Amino acid sequence: MQIINRDQYLSILKDFKDQQIIKVITGVRRCGKSTLFEIYKNYLNKIGIENNQIISINFEDADYEKLQDRKKLYTYIKSKLVKGKKTYIFLDEIQNVNEFEKLVDSLYINKDIDLYITGSNAFLLSGELATLLTGRYIEIKMLPLSFKEYLEAFSDKTDLNRKFRNYLRYSSFPQAIEIYKINPNNINLFLDSIYNTILFKDVMQRKNITDKNILERVTKYLYDNIGNRTSIKKISDNIEGINIKISYNTISNYIDCLIDSYLIYKVQRYDIKGKEYLKTQEKYYAVDIGLRYHILGQTSNRDMGHILENIVYLELLRRGYKVYIGKYDELEIDFVAKKPENTIYYQVALTTRTNNEKDNNIINRELKPLQKINDNYPKYILTLDDDLDADYDGIKKINVLDWLLNDKE
Repeated sequence: MQIINRDQYLSILKDFKDQQIIKVITGVRRCGKSTLFEIYKNYLNKIGIENNQIISINFEDADYEKLQDRKKLYTYIKSKLVKGKKTYIFLDEIQNVNEFEKLVDSLYINKDIDLYITGSNAFLLSGELATLLTGRYIEIKMLPLSFKEYLEAFSDKTDLNRKFRNYLRYSSFPQAIEIYKINPNNINLFLDSIYNTILFKDVMQRKNITDKNILERVTKYLYDNIGNRTSIKKISDNIEGINIKISYNTISNYIDCLIDSYLIYKVQRYDIKGKEYLKTQEKYYAVDIGLRYHILGQTSNRDMGHILENIVYLELLRRGYKVYIGKYDELEIDFVAKKPENTIYYQVALTTRTNNEKDNNIINRELKPLQKINDNYPKYILTLDDDLDADYDGIKKINVLDWLLNDKE
């Protein structure tokens, strides 16, 4: 399998090497967490770290089933430590270990250990572990491939529009590229495996959910409505066969579980004028558009505008922003992207091109919310238009593919 460099994540691991802080990598199953470990271990070997200084265990591997008992695992690790040298410990899918938080705490206090762990569920950093390790870990939130990373798998970098369509249709999961190169028709088998594993292992099994039918209906509804403001009531009203009297708490719990498994992302609204976070009418986005195609089937290619929004949202997460839906009076800004030192506003549209003067409403509709904002932060309109970039009194319109491939703001 071709290994795609995940430089963004790798650089963080390098920066924190030998620091007495636990490196926690989280993200949806099959997004590349284990491969990142392999890339990083190769780097350690290249800079002189011997193989006996590296302990690597994947708890999805049946060979290590006996080590899912934390006491046995601790004894095993202690027996492998190299005296007088730093030992690098990689524990993959550690949520499978009984009372893993106690194990992690015990390993952390050993100054001769550099500890790296992964998990495919937000449960990993909730509850007791987060309390126990406050201030002692960093979280690296991993996503499937960006479009820029996706292109690395192809020697031919021409025809970007077609490759972008393939990126959407055939998934951004790293292994999907290899399957696509052999036979694109097998992508659905791969995605079906991911989807069912997440639903069963990371949602139903972990949260003791027994009604798979309702869980799948909620998942499909959210995937079908990416980019639309929604509410628990709206979901209840629009999913046929749900008993509304008992469904509110159930649906709310199911959505939380889907978020914890990284299948979906919830985006809160932010009142720009009032500078406050709103607690209603959130939007949801999918972790992978190819998975959305698989779940929804033929109806999934409609509403390309919201699909484009989904891609921009995930890219903003990759770039380290906290992302919100903007509200200014009654107008909406697609994304408010925040870092401590910066804020950027984005509108996303398939096109703002016009065929006649009357159609100028398209560009005016996108500009109006941004023009209302009275600050000096950057403002962008991202579209699939392939004409020259434009500037509307400081509001820049750029091609979204150019933006995706140029990750320097």
